Formats: sequence, structure tokens, C-alpha cells
Amino acid sequence: MNQHASHSPGRSALQGVREAIPLLGGYIPVALSFGLVATQAGFSTWEATAISALVYAGASQFLFVGMIATGAPLWLVVAMTLLINVRHVVYGPNLAALLPRSRHWPWLMHGLTDQVFALALTRLPQLPEATRFSWFVGASLLAWGAWIAGTTVGATAGETLTARWPLLGEIMPFALPALFLTMVAPRFTDKRWALAMGCTILAALGLNLVGWSNVAIPLAAACGALCFYMVKFEKRRRET
Repeated sequence: MNQHASHSPGRSALQGVREAIPLLGGYIPVALSFGLVATQAGFSTWEATAISALVYAGASQFLFVGMIATGAPLWLVVAMTLLINVRHVVYGPNLAALLPRSRHWPWLMHGLTDQVFALALTRLPQLPEATRFSWFVGASLLAWGAWIAGTTVGATAGETLTARWPLLGEIMPFALPALFLTMVAPRFTDKRWALAMGCTILAALGLNLVGWSNVAIPLAAACGALCFYMVKFEKRRRET
């Protein structure tokens, strides 16, 4: 009985919610910032909220709003948004091997983000197979709900908050990069990962300097991925 209770979907989903709470430190400030940016670009509160609910793609949402505000053609907006999100083609298969087959896969795919992927890739192998699906649902729903709520608050009260606390407006844009840094920093202890991420950083900086900021992220990510798969370090064996 106790073993069945510990594997109940509700309990596993709550565990996923609890373990995803630290992600909110990066989600909420950036969602507030997006809501504010969207309204400043001319979108209404419900439009900004709908973008976060349906697109739910972080950096792609900022790009989407910026390109629409400047009058970019719709096909280019869609193409650039898809290009930035092409990394999910790598995320999906990696998690699919850890999760059971389900007809709910389309909903699970919508809840997959960089941070949820990093957390799930670490935690899922440590969990019993019977609890993984509901754990992932709980973690992804918390992140999605917080992103939508943060966008709504930012769209309705963002200007008031930043007017009252100007420093808040300066800090919010750095919340998500800081969260990414804490996730990737441990990888720098591995030579192969360090070289790939160093290549990604240099490529992104170079593309920004030459004025290609709109495609800097996907192209830099591609450079880093190529570097990772092309360069291999041989481990030296010590003879005793």
C-alpha cells in the first residue's frame, strides 16, 4: 500500500512541482520583463499573455514582439522563431528515452523549455519509471503557469513597478542569463564541453559585433554543437 501511494501520480506531480520551484527565480523576472516589453511595443495585456501561453519560448517571444513592432514580414518572424527553437529537436529525443510512451506527448512537448530540460535530464534517471511522467507534468506545468502569470503582471503593472523601483527594471533582464550560467558552469570542468561552450560564446559575440544579432543565438549554438561533435579528447591511460 505504501509503495503504491509513493508512486501515485498526484504525489509524483507534487514532487515535480517542488523540485521545479528554484526555476522560478529565473522565470518570473524575465516573464515580467516580457510583459512590459510587449505592452511598450503596442501589444495589449491579453495579447502578451496569449503569446506566453501559446508560443512559450523565452528569447523567441522577445524576438517575435520586436520584429512585429518593426513591421517585419510574417514569414520572416515565423522563420526566425523556428530557427531559434530548433534546439528542441535535440531536447525531445533525449527526454523521450527517459519517459514512457503516452498519447499526451503533444502537451508534454509544449511544456519543454531549456530549464525544464536541464532539470528533467538530471532528475528523471534518478526516479522510478512509474513516477517519471507525472513528475515531468508537475514540473512543466509549474514553469508554464509561472511564465504566463509573470507576463500578465508585467503587462499590467510592469511600468508601475519599474517606476517605483527603477533598479528592478535594470535587474530583470539579467535573471535568465544568470540562471543559464548556473546550469552550464559545471560543464566547464570538462575539456570538450568547455571548448564547445567557449566556441559558442565567441561566435555569439562576433555575430553581434558584425550586426547579425538577430541570428547570433542559433548560429552560435550551431557552431558550439559542431565543435562538440568534431573535437574529441583522448584520455591518457596511466601505466603503473
